[in-house]
Amino acid sequence: MQTIILRTFVPLLTALMVLFSIFILLRGHNAPGGGFIGGLIAASALALYGIACGVDQARRALVVHPIAVAGTGAFLAGLSGLLSWPVAMPYLTGLWWEIPIAPSTTVELSTPFIFDLGVWLVVVGAITSIAFALEERDFD
Repeated sequence: MQTIILRTFVPLLTALMVLFSIFILLRGHNAPGGGFIGGLIAASALALYGIACGVDQARRALVVHPIAVAGTGAFLAGLSGLLSWPVAMPYLTGLWWEIPIAPSTTVELSTPFIFDLGVWLVVVGAITSIAFALEERDFD
C-alpha cells in the first residue's frame, strides 16, 4: 500500500541518501567509508524508491540496467589493478596522478579510488537488481 506522504517524500530522501553515499565513497581512504558502505547506502535508497513509487518508475529513474552498472563496476575494479603493470609495478599497486583543472588547481586521481568506485558500482548494481526482482515477485 502506497501512501501519498511516502510517494511525496521518498524522492527527496532518495536524492539525499545518494548524495550521502557519494560523500562516503569520496571519503574512503582517509577515513572510514568507501565503496562498499557507500554502495549499500545508494542501493537501499534505490530500493526504498522502488517500494514507494513502484519498480517500473524506479527502473525508469535509474536509466541504466542494474546489471550493466554492476558489470561496469567489475570492469573498473579489475582495470584499477592492471594500471600498475605498464610502470612495472605489482598488480593492485596504488598509483596517484595530479590532473590540472584550472591554472592553480589540481585534482588527485588514484587507482585505489578507481577500485572503490568499481566496488561502489558493483554493490549498487547487484543489490538494486536483487531488490527490484524481489519487489516484482508475487509471494502469495
